Amino acid sequence: MTKKSINDLCVSIVGVGTALPPHILPQDLVQKNAQRILGPRYPDFERLSKTFLSSGIEKRHSVRPFEWFEEPKSWPDRTKAYLEGATDLFIEASKKALAKSGLEGRDIDTIVTVSSTGIATPTLEARAFDELGLRQDVKRVPVFGLGCAGGVSGLSIATRLARAEPGSNVLIVAVETCTLSFRSDRMQKADIIATALFGDGAAAVCIHAGTHENALTEIGNGYEHTWPNTLPIMGWDVDVDGFGVIFDRSIPSFVTSYFRDAAEAAMARFETKQADLTRFICHPGGAKVVTAIEEAMNLEAETLTHEREVLKDCGNMSAPTVLFVLERVIEDRPNGNMVMTALGPGFTGSFLEMSFNGNTAQ
Repeated sequence: MTKKSINDLCVSIVGVGTALPPHILPQDLVQKNAQRILGPRYPDFERLSKTFLSSGIEKRHSVRPFEWFEEPKSWPDRTKAYLEGATDLFIEASKKALAKSGLEGRDIDTIVTVSSTGIATPTLEARAFDELGLRQDVKRVPVFGLGCAGGVSGLSIATRLARAEPGSNVLIVAVETCTLSFRSDRMQKADIIATALFGDGAAAVCIHAGTHENALTEIGNGYEHTWPNTLPIMGWDVDVDGFGVIFDRSIPSFVTSYFRDAAEAAMARFETKQADLTRFICHPGGAKVVTAIEEAMNLEAETLTHEREVLKDCGNMSAPTVLFVLERVIEDRPNGNMVMTALGPGFTGSFLEMSFNGNTAQ
């Protein structure tokens, strides 16, 4: 990283853990069930059903089995499923990250929770408090509303908090239960697309403020770029039955047209150039979005291999997805500078610089 990115106090990732819920949703069975439930009620379903085949997804995971989605659900139904499923995922991912980092719950000074697919008060880290053995004085920072950008923006927030407290350990957990937003009552195009893309999952990252023998990567600065007049591109509608997904514009074409300028602004802030980067680490929102990023950044086709693998195995899990990609990148024992990026509601591009040293501690 550049002189500007390296602060007086380095902040390093020392452990990453991921978790998937128990119910596997093979894409072909999801398509058949969607055809049965939605097809007779949505005239344009046959045309949109091609998304299931072109999504790049083979399977996804859900906190609830197929039969749960047969009948319309209320807010209480969805909230109950969120609280149970998201808490379990939160605990599992956190325990994995702690174990890999050689830390225990009592070692964590600050915990950042990123989630936009349910509402919990007390929030998820409070519900996981006893199971994780957190200290009574742990600082809790729940973050809502970042959507798919939450993995990058949340890690950036956690890094700034760590840097403000030398020697501290910060745990960031991104957990989403996207499948619970399935709607069989609205019959909008966005709901069909969401049914073809979304899965559930969680990812946790332990970071340390200072030098650490198990450091996997040093985290630098974050950067966010929000495009004006783009609120309808992505987000939630909220009504009496729950969240309803918003996809109001073609995201791949937007990425092709506008992503590069935002990425170059981020790299300028990081005082680096694309030629000096080993890799981008990207949130795979869908197969077409991954391709659009490659085209926008003039990358060779199929460059973003881990992104496509995560999408194939897990679908789009919103915020945690890019951290699943990060975990696979770390397994490659890389060296060099990289930029992590994701797009989310706002419409916002989030960027974070990293420097890898080939550490094999994981």
